[in-house]
This record gives sequence, C-alpha cells and structure tokens, in this order.
Amino acid sequence: MKIKEVAEALERFAPLPLQESYDNAGLQIGLTDADASGVLLCLDVTEEIIEEAEREGCNLIIAHHPLLFRGLKCIADRNLVERCVRRAILAGITIYAAHTNLDNAEGGVNFAIAERLGLQNVSFLQPLPSGQGGSGIIGDLPHPLPALEFLHLVKQAFHVEALQHNLPLTRMVSRVALCGGSGDFLLGDALKHNADAFLTGEMGYHQFFGYDNQILIAALGHYQSEQFTVQLMARILRNANPDLRIVETKVNTNPIHYL
Repeated sequence: MKIKEVAEALERFAPLPLQESYDNAGLQIGLTDADASGVLLCLDVTEEIIEEAEREGCNLIIAHHPLLFRGLKCIADRNLVERCVRRAILAGITIYAAHTNLDNAEGGVNFAIAERLGLQNVSFLQPLPSGQGGSGIIGDLPHPLPALEFLHLVKQAFHVEALQHNLPLTRMVSRVALCGGSGDFLLGDALKHNADAFLTGEMGYHQFFGYDNQILIAALGHYQSEQFTVQLMARILRNANPDLRIVETKVNTNPIHYL
C-alpha cells in the first residue's frame, strides 16, 4: 500500500475540508509515492516518536496533532519542531496529521469520546451548514446520574489523574455535551441545547464562573480527552486495508505531569 493510499483512506473518513481554518492537517513532511513499510500512530510527534518509528521499521507517522502548525523560516536544531523535521527527513519518514478534520467527522474523535461514556442519541453540537460534519457532540446517558457519580464515571473512563470541574449540580445529569481538546468555545452551544454537563479537555479559568447549578463543567486534560484517537485511526486504517502494518505508539507524549 502506498503512503498516499494510506492518507487517502483517512481522508475518505475525515475529508481535509472539514478542518478548521486555522489548522494544518494533511501531509507535513516527506513523499507519498513510496510503499508504506508500516505506519506508527500517535497523538504528538516528538523525537522519541520518530525514534520509535525507526525502531519499528515504519516509514510513515500519522499523528493527531500537526507537527507543523506555523511556518518555519529555518530548519536547524533550536527547538523540538526543527529537530523533528530534520530527523524525519534524514530517516526518510513521512509525517501526516489528521487533526480537526478527524475531530469534526461523523464517527470521529468526539464520537469516540461519547462512546467511552456510553452516550446514546448522539448528534453534532454545532453542525456544519452542509450537515456533513460539525463540532462537538451532544447525547444522553443510558441512565441519569448524580453529578458526582458522573464525574467519577469520567475519571474512570479516561483514567484521569485530576479532573477540574465547577460545583456539582444538585439535579441529575442526563444530557451531556462534549468536545475533545480545547473545546471551551462550545460552552454556549451546550447551554443552548439544555445540556446538564459539558465535558472537554481544556477550559479557561474564568469560564468556570457563573454557571453553578446551571450546567456542570468538567475539563479532563487535552491529552486525556484525545488519548483514544490512536485506536480510532487504527480502526479506520484496518478497515481500509487489513494487511497494512499498523503500530500504535507506546510513548506517552503528554507534556503535562501531575505531582
């Protein structure tokens, strides 16, 4: 299977036009006409990830977060991005990113998060005008839960070290809105859709104010919210070509640690 065919399989599931205007999903580094010796799937590209790809004999890395998000005027070794670019090129490794296009796709990252929580009757929280994709998800828990039980469910489902949240609601949680990563821009949509809880990876400090007993807000960490994206990408690629050699990274690239 050619590298470009691997990319095409992902893009059939999550077309690049679904990405946000600020994003840089798609081909990052390298050539796509070569046969894929193996594909390493990860959330972030780091030097340790490239080393893992070399060790595993993978000439393609597919990451959720783009390595190249802003333009480079120099490729040296002054920072992580420059070092990764140099090392990937020297090793002949192609790097591809499936980012907000995968977030916004039907069955994409946010649907995978909803699946972890067992949400039912799911739909896009902010659908695109075309109806083909959208931002965030809203759905229903199988059974209403007290707010604290819902928070414990989130901690357990995502193996979260620390969960940020506002004061728990006094009513039950039934309808849940969510968005992986930095989804705080969707809080207003969650309120409009009468969600009992809004779950995302990151929330600004001031956005926790003013919603006590109106909506439960919880932030579980950017990495933690998207950690199952690797398995999602693996499922997409295995469905496209069962013979493709796929390696799911064993490297935890979360740069945030808890003491």
